[in-house]
Amino acid sequence: MSIQKQYLKSRPACKITFRLPKEEVGDANQVHLVGEFNHWEHNANQMKQLKDGTFKTVVEVNPGNEYQFRYLIDNDHWENDAEADKYVHSPFPDAENSVVIV
Repeated sequence: MSIQKQYLKSRPACKITFRLPKEEVGDANQVHLVGEFNHWEHNANQMKQLKDGTFKTVVEVNPGNEYQFRYLIDNDHWENDAEADKYVHSPFPDAENSVVIV
């Protein structure tokens, strides 16, 4: 898993690249990035599968904020990001959300 942040010089925005390697998703057919930046819409950010099996997507957000998120694998399994900036309790029992700080 990896998260890369790129702050834009031309305007106040940050592009965040999220990657999930094949080792983390196994034989998954699809992965969605779901979080506060897309109002927790399950289908808003489908990640693209690369040739090596890694799933990747880029989201543009406003800097100076924290965003909670999780990965939804095959519309069945939720996964956190091991490289998140921190974790917070979610409203669901026994679950945490990953957080990226920009």
